[in-house]
Formats: sequence, C-alpha cells, structure tokens
Amino acid sequence: MGIAIVTGASSGMGREFVYALDKENKYSEIWVIARRMERLESLKDECKTKIVPIALDLTVAESFDTYRALLKEQSPDVTVLVNCSGFGKFGTYKDIDTEVACNMIDLNCKALLRMTEYTLPYMNKGSHILQLDSLSSFQPVPYIGVYGATKAFVLSYSRALNVELKPRGIKVMAICPGWVKTEFFERSKTDCTDAVTYYNVMYEAKDVVATAMKDMYKKNKDVSIHGLPVKLQVLGVKLLPHKLVMKIWMKQQKH
Repeated sequence: MGIAIVTGASSGMGREFVYALDKENKYSEIWVIARRMERLESLKDECKTKIVPIALDLTVAESFDTYRALLKEQSPDVTVLVNCSGFGKFGTYKDIDTEVACNMIDLNCKALLRMTEYTLPYMNKGSHILQLDSLSSFQPVPYIGVYGATKAFVLSYSRALNVELKPRGIKVMAICPGWVKTEFFERSKTDCTDAVTYYNVMYEAKDVVATAMKDMYKKNKDVSIHGLPVKLQVLGVKLLPHKLVMKIWMKQQKH
C-alpha cells in the first residue's frame, strides 16, 4: 500500500480530503502537513488510517529542506498528493500589504510547485496529484486580484503538467470550486470590509471534496468543478470578453 500526502490538512478542504482518503482505506499512511501541530495530531483520533503529522510552514523555504530529507529517508510510494495549502485576501492593492500579497504568491504558487516536483520522484504509474484551485482561475477578479492570479497559475501549471506526466501514467487534476464554507473567509479579511459582499452560492467543503474524489478516477478529467451554477459560470467566462465579466462582477459587488 502506498501513502497519501495532504497539505493544508489542519482545516477546511485539506482536512476534508484527509477524511475522504481515510474512508478509501487504500493507504498505509496519510502524511498531513500544516503549521498547527495540535490540529494535525487530532486527526489521529478521527481516522482509521495511520496519520503522520508534519508541522511545516510552507511559506518558509527551509521547510522544504525538512520535507525533502523526510522523503529521502522514508523513500515512500506516494499514491496521492493533495495540495490544499493557500490563502486569499479581499481588497484593493492599497488594502493588502505588499509583503502579504507576496506571501500569497509564495504559498499558493511556489509552495504548490515545490511540493509537486519534490514529491514526483516518489510517485509511480497510477498515482494522482490534486491541486486545490478556484473558480477565480478562469477570470480576472478585481478586489481578489492577486489571489485570482495565483489560481490562474495553478490551473495552467496543473493542466500542462498533466500532459507532461501522461507517459509516466500520473494524473494531475485542478479542483476549481466556487465559494466554499471554510476558514478561508476569516483569513481573507482586511480593513476593506466591503470589497466582496456578494456570494451567489456557498457550498459545503465535504461536497466539493466528494466530487473531486469521483473525478480523480475519471481518465480524461484534468479539472474538477462542483455544482451546476459554477460550471455554467466557467462556461460563461470562457465565452464572454473578460472586460464584460469584470463589469458584471463589479456590479454584483456594488462597486
């Protein structure tokens, strides 16, 4: 039996993925990665699969030295990698500190890339990489500009990498949900409280994860989208000029 690795496992989508992978009963261990060790430790009592808590701050480059050393020492057979670490901020460029915005890029893009490419040598045919992305990856999003841009990177990188890895039999899939009820919203707050006020449909994390788990096993599926309204919106932003899409978004948010 191989192992599964989940980043951002202390809460939200990451934690739901741990629960979903545990239910599959296919893995000898699940490595759970996040900053808060106590949250990771609590997963031991909630899962049947052996949980290996690894407290790392993925915005710190030295954390990846620790991760790579662990991979080299254990030489695991990684069957599934789920990258869920990330955060967003709501507001204009003036409302979001530049260093915070750079930190967003470091975690949402650079850390995801490092986790993916450092883990790949330990993955074999039939393995899966799931990248937590966003509906915002398909369009420019004023007032969530940097976050949306990081997610556009994740979508493009994941789809391209999926093609590159086909000869190895490894599948990469981006998960692009709309609004999901998680701690994301607590961390996204800035002094600009009216930046984003309209949320058309709010989904449960467990439902988005359930869809992603089903899509993971579909041969030609490189993007997972939960919910008909989100699928229709993705279709719309593909067909409409982005200037019009942004105008509609701004009107929805009463800007």
